[in-house]
Amino acid sequence: MKPEELRAMDINELKKKEQELKKELFNMRIQHSMGQLENPVRMRLVKKDIARVKTIIREKELKEQKGE
Repeated sequence: MKPEELRAMDINELKKKEQELKKELFNMRIQHSMGQLENPVRMRLVKKDIARVKTIIREKELKEQKGE
């Protein structure tokens, strides 16, 4: 997911997206431990997406605090 797409979302949407990505990563970890994961590279991409989402949430929170 591109940062531009994430920045267009509001904080609530970003938090929902973060939860979805965490669930996806959890399921991938289970599949990986059972040897059923087809694309292990996808795990790395999901981790990076989670980090992007968290970073953008933090940026938006800081902007809100600064704006007050």
